[in-house]
Amino acid sequence: MRNQLVYDLPTRLFHWIFAGLFVGSFFIGKTVDDDSPLFSYHMLLGLTLAFLTVLRIVWGFVGTRYARFSEFPLNPGKLVKYFSDLVTARSERNLGHNPASSWAAIAMMLLALGLAVTGYLMSTGDKEAYEDIHELFANGFLIIAILHVVGVVVHTLKHKDMIGLSMIDGKKQEVSGESPIESARPVVGLVLLALVAGFWINLMKNYDSQTQTLNFFGTSLQLGENESEEHEGFNSKESNKDYAGEKDDDDDDDND
Repeated sequence: MRNQLVYDLPTRLFHWIFAGLFVGSFFIGKTVDDDSPLFSYHMLLGLTLAFLTVLRIVWGFVGTRYARFSEFPLNPGKLVKYFSDLVTARSERNLGHNPASSWAAIAMMLLALGLAVTGYLMSTGDKEAYEDIHELFANGFLIIAILHVVGVVVHTLKHKDMIGLSMIDGKKQEVSGESPIESARPVVGLVLLALVAGFWINLMKNYDSQTQTLNFFGTSLQLGENESEEHEGFNSKESNKDYAGEKDDDDDDDND
């Protein structure tokens, strides 16, 4: 029976908000043109993703037992053993994160921060310099996320353990020698929601949809192509051409 409380509420909320923010940002980045007003939300979601990741890193040091990084089995030897066990009859289970999900979680958090940093640098004017790295991070994140989902399916089939539900109610099957946590920390979960919501509201207050710019703690970030500036620049060039043409005509008249 799934009666052991393993994952607290903040960890579960992080898991689903983290997934939703990445999917939303990735989808917009791949399907919406840079000059569309909707494209700005690619960066807004990405910044929120980075903020959420920072909160999770803090919780990884002060949270409940299975939320802490110290409980992640990150020994490379355990990872190799975990994968080798997948093709054998052995069925070793972990009450908390298994080696594969531990490495996947760390990798996705680092990639989320990398995406935020490169996206920030791109929006300050160095788009071409960091665009390829940004896309590499995004595709790497997607690949790891897909492999993570595949791993959950394989684990479920191999162990007859509905591990995916553990990120909904926080409970897993009992594992001999390992004890569950005592509290889901619901108050901390509510604080997490409040912080993320507050961060998003602050972004929207400082975002100018007309120019697609964001005042991010004193720094102006260009989140999309500013059509008005492009048209102004185009009209300015056309005006200069017309002026040059008129001047040439006047010079010809003077010569005559």
